Amino acid sequence: MRSSMRNAIARGFLAFVGCFAAGSALAATELVVWHAYRGAEKAAFEKAVGMFNEANAGAGLTAKTLAVPYDAYADKITAAVPRGRGPDVFIFAQDRLGGWVEGGQTVEPIDFFIEDETVDSLLPNMMDAMTYRGQVYGLPFNYKSITLIYNKALLDAPPKTTSEMVKVAKSMTNAGSGKFGLAYEYSNYFFHAALMNAFGGSVFDESANPTINAPANAKAIDLMMNWYKEQGILPADPSSALIGTLFNSGNAAMVFSGPWFLGEIEGVDYGLAPLPMVDEAGGEPMGPWLTVEGVYVSAGSDHKEEAYEFAKYMVGADAAKVMAVEGRQLPTNAAVYDESEVAADEVLAAFRKQLETAVVMPNYAEMTLMWSPVTTAMNKIVKGSATTESALATAQQEVQTSIDALRRGR
Repeated sequence: MRSSMRNAIARGFLAFVGCFAAGSALAATELVVWHAYRGAEKAAFEKAVGMFNEANAGAGLTAKTLAVPYDAYADKITAAVPRGRGPDVFIFAQDRLGGWVEGGQTVEPIDFFIEDETVDSLLPNMMDAMTYRGQVYGLPFNYKSITLIYNKALLDAPPKTTSEMVKVAKSMTNAGSGKFGLAYEYSNYFFHAALMNAFGGSVFDESANPTINAPANAKAIDLMMNWYKEQGILPADPSSALIGTLFNSGNAAMVFSGPWFLGEIEGVDYGLAPLPMVDEAGGEPMGPWLTVEGVYVSAGSDHKEEAYEFAKYMVGADAAKVMAVEGRQLPTNAAVYDESEVAADEVLAAFRKQLETAVVMPNYAEMTLMWSPVTTAMNKIVKGSATTESALATAQQEVQTSIDALRRGR
């Protein structure tokens, strides 16, 4: 781990040099912060930013937020930040981190600033999402994963194993009348990854080489197809809209989804539980991919030290409580889950429980090259136009070809 004393000395030196060189300029610093929050989470975030501003009023340090539409957000960061037209701080999930690091001049490494106590205050494995090729590029702010969401009126207790889940789901399925025991976006690899991880599969090895056609991955897809074809417990051509409609109309007893789905539920008394253990994988738990939103310091910021102080404040206990209680977010700060208001919240507690088996989604630059080929492969398999083995082999070759071209260009 890093030495807190070393960083304290270094920061003191930086502060001295900054004051010597710029006089009172540091006394009036405004940080520009980009985010993509909306609704209650936006209100909570802006409240936490206001708390930061109040805490730093004496030093003349303030942060100003700018909400960027999510669909254009990643591209805007990629285009603006390296050209010096971006923010001092931005918040985004870790899946784009590797690409931004490899592209250069976007994300500032923060190893120099990090103190042991900051890392120790976070939930386990969160820093893994912010680390790329041995360097740390952000502080983890909030996290998300899928879990099991069920209709309490249809199901007294959620299943704990896949065998139990299939048995319960079959008893509740009547495809002719549009009723299904289970519904989720099973052809979407983000959702499918929970099964893949249970079988010990992966899309990349530790050197970021593709492993899409690995035997474990094929076993996971074959089990999913068994649920769909042989057991008949899943609807055809699943989409997020269809799944929401099925659940809200009482025509789906269980869904696999994340906290974003809860805002779409209308008139259903629902419960949450960990995804089931996979009997077909030796009793291993389903391991949903974990996405972690990081607070990043822009490489082009003229106020990197102050930007890091903002990031550190946002992962602290005070901001975390606001984000959890008022923003309905899942903070990475560990202590906040001991707060009475957070501990008593069934939703927050359920996703915190699911975290125990979640797997950090890779943040390699190569990840962006994976999505299209595996999506095509999954669609072919589900529609029966290709076997599992042939579809995965094609996807493996396409991703490998794209990676070879990417690496030649570095």
